Amino acid sequence: MDWLGHFDAVWCVDFEFTAPPGERPSPVCLVGHEVLTGRRVRVWQDELRALREPPFPVGPRTLVVAYYASAELGCFLALGWPMPARVLDLFPEFKCRTSGLATPGGAGLLGALMYFGLEALDAAEKDGMRQLVMRGGQWTPDERRAVLDYCESDVAALTRLLPAMGPGLDLPRALIRGRYMAAAARMEWAGVPIDTDALAAFKHHWLSIKEELIARIDREFGVYDGTTFKADRWAAYLAAHNIPWPTLPSGKLALDDDTFREMSRNHPRVAPIRELRTSISQLRLNELAVGSDGRNRCLLSAFGSKTGRNQPSNSKFVFGPSAWLRSLIRPGPGKAVAYIDYSQQELAIAAALSGDRRMQAAYESGDFYLTFAKMAGGVPAGATKESHAAEREQFKTVALGVLYGLSADGLARKLNAPPCRGRDLLRMHKETFRQFWRWSDAVQDQAVLVGKLETVFGWAVRAGADANARSLRNFPMQANGSEMLRLACCDATEAGVTVCCPVHDAVLIEAAEAEIDAAVEATQGHMRRASEIVLAGFPLRTDVKVVRHPDRYSDKRGAAMWRAVCELCGRAP
Repeated sequence: MDWLGHFDAVWCVDFEFTAPPGERPSPVCLVGHEVLTGRRVRVWQDELRALREPPFPVGPRTLVVAYYASAELGCFLALGWPMPARVLDLFPEFKCRTSGLATPGGAGLLGALMYFGLEALDAAEKDGMRQLVMRGGQWTPDERRAVLDYCESDVAALTRLLPAMGPGLDLPRALIRGRYMAAAARMEWAGVPIDTDALAAFKHHWLSIKEELIARIDREFGVYDGTTFKADRWAAYLAAHNIPWPTLPSGKLALDDDTFREMSRNHPRVAPIRELRTSISQLRLNELAVGSDGRNRCLLSAFGSKTGRNQPSNSKFVFGPSAWLRSLIRPGPGKAVAYIDYSQQELAIAAALSGDRRMQAAYESGDFYLTFAKMAGGVPAGATKESHAAEREQFKTVALGVLYGLSADGLARKLNAPPCRGRDLLRMHKETFRQFWRWSDAVQDQAVLVGKLETVFGWAVRAGADANARSLRNFPMQANGSEMLRLACCDATEAGVTVCCPVHDAVLIEAAEAEIDAAVEATQGHMRRASEIVLAGFPLRTDVKVVRHPDRYSDKRGAAMWRAVCELCGRAP
């Protein structure tokens, strides 16, 4: 590991802490081992709180090594310590190295040790010690020693794992990922402002209003029998309103939540029934993690997916459940929030990485789908969103579908159109964006021949013999989009913007009302810069929605559901 010579000190560190749902971490103890000299520190809770800075240097000549570092860095924030300048987190490095491969022990520290054949603490013993830590309160002297010893065992494991992983590390890129874990810690620390009064009312009334909610929302649709959704009634509703709906190869309607989500975007009138189905079957209001300060906080699960995206819990994160619940997001007095998202991010990434000039021009036009339709000769040159709305929707479906490797038959099913229409649309896309298709074919070929795909910052996925070709084709868009958002979050949080959370291709920020416009402008600048870095100079647009107190955030897909729930709870929307 020649790169160790770049540092004066390499500290492997671990905290034990308590963190009830929705709350910020409260450090219990810290253990650190310095790799080059063998120096060790063991610091208990009362001593930690008395320290104004860490018991080791954290400047650019010191490398701080951890496993899932946002937890450790959250403790730095809790103690008011300066953040380490250089962080190496072995969790994302292990995920990156094994993405697409089997890891029998999982991706946690024990799983990584198992993968490399290294000694590890027994899982049952580890769980027992973690329960002792989470118990909180007063610990006996023997319990303190046991907790410190347990914490030190994780640090010792890190010191064994580091040389095992070290030879394969791409340190400059690994430090970028470590930098994001610091941003994740800041975002988890900030949390999302929640209307706790409304949440309490919903929890209190939820069981009693479910049936009334079904009756109210279903008036327009007539698809429920009691609390049971009836597929035949749904088919009749779609036919009566001339709404094309994807079908399965069997010919039956696709009724999975992903299909409902996608169709709700294309046909807003069906959004209330999707929200109702999701709420009735999945919503667990008591699991939403809200702290005593009224902020929604949960583990962002950075690098959780194969493409490196965050994967926070759907039940704990306010953006996870039904869209109507997002109206619980409400800035406090004198505050405002802003939702800033990349405009058509995946299409732009595909256009930039493929070097397809026509696709780039379609993105730069401001309306990719209509411009694509015009380029393909599917609509007249003077067509508008209003004059050719149906055709635009078809070209939107094919433009997004091909990024996922959707076949002609799959397109036809999504559009509820004859197979020949699916083939015709796919042909139009291939003829319009020839360079994109050459590049996309090359991506799949590379994955098959080399067995691996990488982003511009080295996040990788392995492609075995059973790899899904459609996922491989989509990997560059998803994974480079993830790189882009991570970089933007790093820049924004380091510049002092309060980023409440990332949401797929967007961020939610918060500021004083008088400062929100400046915060939005700064964040948009960071997001634009991140896109230019990832895409070699190709800038992406961003869209903004600002909400000032006393207003609340709203997602139009859940607006009807929100109004209904509020009325049934006797609250004003």
